[in-house]
Formats: sequence, C-alpha cells, structure tokens
Amino acid sequence: MAENYSVLLSHLVKEHNMQIVHTSDDYEEARVYSMAVGRPGLQFAGFFEYFDPRRMLVSGKQEHTYLERLGPEQRYKSIEGLMEKKPCALVICHEVEPFPEIVELADKHNVNVFMSDMDTSEFMAQLISSLHIHLAPRKTIHGVLVEVYGEGLLITGDSGIGKSETALELIKRGHRLIADDAVEIRKISHDNLVGEAPPMIRHYMEFRGIGVINARYIYGVGAVKSSQKIHLVVKLENWEDYKSYDRLGVESEYTDILGVQVPSVTIPVRPGRNLAVILELAAMNNRQKKLGYNAAEDLERRHDFGIDNDSMYFEE
Repeated sequence: MAENYSVLLSHLVKEHNMQIVHTSDDYEEARVYSMAVGRPGLQFAGFFEYFDPRRMLVSGKQEHTYLERLGPEQRYKSIEGLMEKKPCALVICHEVEPFPEIVELADKHNVNVFMSDMDTSEFMAQLISSLHIHLAPRKTIHGVLVEVYGEGLLITGDSGIGKSETALELIKRGHRLIADDAVEIRKISHDNLVGEAPPMIRHYMEFRGIGVINARYIYGVGAVKSSQKIHLVVKLENWEDYKSYDRLGVESEYTDILGVQVPSVTIPVRPGRNLAVILELAAMNNRQKKLGYNAAEDLERRHDFGIDNDSMYFEE
C-alpha cells in the first residue's frame, strides 16, 4: 500500500454496535491500521510467531472453552501473555461473558476490550468487510460517476467537454448520480473499485452559466447514490475528423486504476450526438460482455462464416 490508511477504533465500535468492556487511555485517538483480523487461540496457547499487535482480535466460544479448562494460575498466565503484547483491540463474541482475568489484565496493560452478541464468524466477516473499505488504497480523480442500468460508469475527459451535462441528462432519464467533478476511488479487493463523492460536495453538480445545484433536492433521493462499484470508464474527447475511431469494438480497451484493469471506451464528442443515449448503450453492451456475449465478435464470426461458405447472407 502506497499510503498507511487508518480508521478510528471508536468509529468501528459504533459501526458494529460493540459493547465496551474496557478502554485504553488513548481510546478516543486509537486507530486501526491493519485489514487483517485474527483469532487469539494460538496466543492464549503461548505461540506469538508472526503476531501483529495492529490486528484486531476476535475471540469466541472456542477460545473461551480452552481458557475455561485451564487452572486459575495457568489461565491468568495465558491471558497475560496476550495482554503484554498490547493488541489494538480484543472483541469477545457469541454472548460469551469475559473472564474476570481479562478485565483485570486489560486494565493492567491498558488494552481495549469489547463485546458483541453476534456469532463469531458473522462478526468477523462484517468487520473484515468494513476494514477493507476504510483502509482501502484510494485516489481522487477528475470526472463524473453515474449508475446506469446497474453499471457504474466513470466519465472522464477535459474540463468543459460535457461530463456534467451528460450526467444530468442521465439523471432525467432515471439513472443515478454518485459524484460530479471529483470521484474518490477505493480499491476494496483485488479487482473491485468503488467510487464515491468527497463528503463536502456529495450530490452537488456544477454547470457553467447556472452555478451549483443539489441533485438530491431537485430530482429527489432516487436520483442519487452514495457509492457505486466502477464497471466501465467512458472517455469523452473532442471529435477530430482525421482521427481513426474504433467502429467495431473487437479489441477491448482498458484503463489502469490503482492496479485494476477497468474496461473502457472512448467516445468522440461533437454537436448533435446524444451522449446520454450512447452511454446507456455502452452500459448495456458492457453488461452483455460480462454475461458472455460480444456483438463485435459475433459479427466477426458471421463474416468469416459467410466468406467460408461463399455467401454473405444467411438466416438465423
């Protein structure tokens, strides 16, 4: 990761409705830096090879049963071995009541301890998903992000080329705006990018000659969305008469964003072109490709078949 992103521990506690058992002196400022979440079973057994104190630890019935079978002195020593390493947080799940030794040693070593009523595996899945969003690599680019037929279209191009106007027409046609002018993109997994608007300008759009509008207030809550996975990059550029543009689309084009290869198309802009309709078509065509059908490849096969059979015309 190029930058070391973090999230406030207190924010995660509120987000996942954890109950506080004990908090460290710096709880309000404490931050989580690791996407990984661990189980403390091996640490309770005294194994600390590869232990990372930046990881949140989630304990459930397995760990509780193991500690329960230990004698009082051995249990105290086992728990203290973990607390001495000062993990950023320990969460006890499955409505398991924490041992008194955990509370005592958390206070002694200044460690955060919380509880959750959720099943251990379910809580871990939600926490990991949340951490991947909060700590994801990210970048902010100039562009517009809209949802069209469920496809996230990232519209890019030079300033003044018509990105916001195209997005406005799409909103009027029933599609949704995620971000205008600045799009904050996060890489939430190996091949998934999610875009959203910076909080300060969320739902706002700018139009030269008119100024700034709030799309949510003018077109309603159904016209906006807080975030969206990016499926296609649409590059708008001024039409050049002597430039050769792709007319078939046999060869796929991609744009690299944070190491993810995102399908992309380049659309030349000139007066008279209905860009909103073209982008709707691009969204539907991209969805068809993901489902396994490529019209350009199908036409190419038909063309080759026609040549091989000495006929360019055939029925379905």
